Amino acid sequence: MENININKVTSEDLDQLQIIGRKTFGETFSESNTAENMAKYLEEGFSKEKLIAELNDSDSVFYFAVCENNTIGYLKMNFGKSQTELKDGKGAEIERIYVLKEFHGRKAGQKLYEKALEIAAESNSDYVWLGVWEKNPRAISFYKKNGFAEFDRHVFVLGDDAQTDIMMKKLL
Repeated sequence: MENININKVTSEDLDQLQIIGRKTFGETFSESNTAENMAKYLEEGFSKEKLIAELNDSDSVFYFAVCENNTIGYLKMNFGKSQTELKDGKGAEIERIYVLKEFHGRKAGQKLYEKALEIAAESNSDYVWLGVWEKNPRAISFYKKNGFAEFDRHVFVLGDDAQTDIMMKKLL
């Protein structure tokens, strides 16, 4: 296995965060969505203004997965009011774990996931939760393998397409 390091993202990493965010999201979802919806989401969801606000939010954290000085993936976690749904002080949300396709199967996602659990434990969270697109069987399988169970569903809007995410939770 390659040597993969997990490093905290700072405001100085804004450009790299935007690049890895757009690239990994595009790789993951472009085949299943229209070009127009993808372009709109990538522009808005990963705008510098939005990323700066997220990086400056004390209830959100980002980490990069780095292999041989190359950023190959990232993690975003939210707590308290910054969670996208539950906003429960006892829970921690894994909003994003994304890894470049060429690094799938090389444990980068697992390392980011383990970092998420470490952060949740340090914050005294009782559980970790996330939303995963119902049409992303690879991610659903990954989270089930790691002990998550489905507890609800919510709508995620990509461009003009309302999609269903499965909400999953793991007690700590």
